[in-house]
Parts: sequence; C-alpha cells; structure tokens
Amino acid sequence: MRRWHDGIGELLVEGREEAPVALRIAASSRTRARGLLGRDGIDGAMLLTPCNSVHTFRMRFPIDVAYLDRGLRVLAVHTLRPGRLGMVRVRARHVLEAEAGSMADWGVVPGVRVSVVAAGAAPGGARGRRAGRNQGSGPAC
Repeated sequence: MRRWHDGIGELLVEGREEAPVALRIAASSRTRARGLLGRDGIDGAMLLTPCNSVHTFRMRFPIDVAYLDRGLRVLAVHTLRPGRLGMVRVRARHVLEAEAGSMADWGVVPGVRVSVVAAGAAPGGARGRRAGRNQGSGPAC
C-alpha cells in the first residue's frame, strides 16, 4: 500500500474523458487540520487522507464532500454550507473536497472509482496506509 504525502497531483474520474482535475493532497495532520480554512475558493479539489469526516466551521464558501473507501470508490457525496458538521462515515478512508457543484460536473457520484496521480508518481489508484483514523481536516478529520 502507498503512504500519502502532502503535495499536488491530479484526480482522474472513472468514465470521464475531460482533462484531469487539479488536486491538492493533505496527508499530514497539520495540512488536514488547515484544509480549506481561510480560502475564498479552490481550483480543483483537495484530498484529505486518512479522513472519514469533516466540518465547515469558519469556512467561507459551501463545499462538495465525497467520502472514499480504501479503493478510492465514492461512498457518498454531500454539499455542506459553512458552519456544518458532516457525518462520520465508518467505511471512508479519504475525503475529497471541492467547491459546491464541482463533483456533479466531474461525474463524482456514489459508486464511481477515482484515481490519484501525485506529482512525480506513476498513474494508478493509490491508497493510504493508515486508514480509519478520525484525524483533522480544516474541516474535522
């Protein structure tokens, strides 16, 4: 299994033929704790790993949240307005965040598998090693 590191990459959505989505990877507790806090928006998406829940307290804009399992299959997608607490998803190992409305545009729906290509890495569906911990995202992993 692959251990994630903070950085940038690309998100590939199964069945999507358009260009990959720009991705920020938040794998350390510090970057997960910050998440999207203090930003006015995001181009692309942010992957929080390991993570199974988020909050939007002190956020400035609504976000789409996709909960992913170990194999990067989408379990659920929700839109959260600022000041909300997302449900804990026991089977989730990763959370993908983007501006509200983005997930539908990209075809990120329950059952779809996504792949992450980290900068400097070979393509594929990489997975996190320390799964299942409820650790921080600027929202609340």
